[in-house]
Amino acid sequence: MRPGLSFLLALLFFLGQAAGDVGDVGPPIPSPGFSSFPGVDSSSSFSSSSRSGSSSSRSLGSGGSVSQLFSNFTGSVDDRGTCQCSVSLPDTTFPVDRVERLEFTAHVLSQKFEKELSKVREYVQLISVYEKKLLNLTVRIDIMEKDTISYTELDFELIKVEVKEMEKLVIQLKESFGGSSEIVDQLEVEIRNMTLLVEKLETLDKNNVLAIRREIVALKTKLKECEASKDQNTPVVHPPPTPGSCGHGGVVNISKPSVVQLNWRGFSYPYGAWGRDYSPQHPNKGLYWVAPLNTDGRLLEYYRLYNTLDDLLLYINARELRITYGQGSGTAVYNNNMYVNMYNTGNIARVNLTTNTIAVTQTLPNAAYNNRFSYANVAWQDIDFAVDENGLWVIYSTEASTGNMVISKLNDTTLQVLNTWYTKQYKPSASNAFMVCGVLYATRTMNTRTEEIFYYYDTNTGKEGKLDIVMHKMREKVQSINYNPFDQKLYVYNDGYLLNYDLSFLQKPQ
Repeated sequence: MRPGLSFLLALLFFLGQAAGDVGDVGPPIPSPGFSSFPGVDSSSSFSSSSRSGSSSSRSLGSGGSVSQLFSNFTGSVDDRGTCQCSVSLPDTTFPVDRVERLEFTAHVLSQKFEKELSKVREYVQLISVYEKKLLNLTVRIDIMEKDTISYTELDFELIKVEVKEMEKLVIQLKESFGGSSEIVDQLEVEIRNMTLLVEKLETLDKNNVLAIRREIVALKTKLKECEASKDQNTPVVHPPPTPGSCGHGGVVNISKPSVVQLNWRGFSYPYGAWGRDYSPQHPNKGLYWVAPLNTDGRLLEYYRLYNTLDDLLLYINARELRITYGQGSGTAVYNNNMYVNMYNTGNIARVNLTTNTIAVTQTLPNAAYNNRFSYANVAWQDIDFAVDENGLWVIYSTEASTGNMVISKLNDTTLQVLNTWYTKQYKPSASNAFMVCGVLYATRTMNTRTEEIFYYYDTNTGKEGKLDIVMHKMREKVQSINYNPFDQKLYVYNDGYLLNYDLSFLQKPQ
């Protein structure tokens, strides 16, 4: 029952009781708009018909206490002596509609409050998580600040001072060093290149300071070794053969690796190749190229070209190009052309680096492909291109050779096979290979930090044999090796890092 209706019923019941107390005038009077009340007959009249109208009037008149409760109170007697009364209640009904609206509004506000309160709880949890992250970050920053290397400032002036000190030491060594000074001259050239790199880094504000510091440490070590050995009876070091010539008796030693940098795509790209273009017409103008494979270790899609080594070191002036058909890290560059194994086939292709388009494609006769006879620890390198003083070569295997290495000399323009040699060395047992003056050199893994040049095959004489030249490396796996005849260096892609090595050759007797 609505609150307003309860109030009215209570009020009318009170009026009925009051009327009964005043002269017994009859039953309680119903309010207009209501037919009856519980326990009351709405059609009943006064019970005493013997009373006259005047007595009724007196009875009504004597009910002054009732008339005082209502502003509008009227009564009359009909022909049968029944008293008829009417009451007009004041317009003071209870505001039920407003109370209902208030209750609805309060309910809506309560729901909104609960929703906002749940958000606040979530925010409190997030704040707790971020507080932990900030604490971890603060700890890491503290560790970095306590490190010996500053990560916030590029202390180029200090590097310049160190380089100048090394220059002075080299000058002193040149004056006091007995015999050939080839090693000292080489150190002087490297220090001069270091000075150039520092100047460019200072102007470009690049974050290669750590690499520069490492190279400075390496150069200091070399200078100390020279200082320690200048008074000893060291054998005279013969000058290297003329660039591009084969006036020597083959490779007899290899230097320790020089770390150039991480490949431009980062740690996630451990497979690939890099090197320097060799052109017999312009041997000293070869551009540098870096070709990381995609993360699947198979597809060659993007590569970069640099005009100078300084550009490569500073990541500037690079031409980034895209192809969609290269497979494996057996890529080589010769005379401004890139040579690749076509994806998912035994075909080979020559890509013009000026236009980045395929100039020629050719099928390599009987060559196994698609991981049939790849190198150890390196997939998808069944077909491996190589460049030396004599031109373009390809190293591969066939089913007829039962997986042993096959060497073919190629026409670098048409990709036609000019000549072929069959070796007794099983290709999957070697980790990689390269060519120098028509001689194949194969490597194998000794441990996670050492390779060994263990086998050779001379296409000039048909002879093959064993070697034991130790080759140090920075990471576990060697993905590719490319030789450049001009600077006589090996360019090695080692788990994403770009390394190069200097080769030492056996001098032919005069």
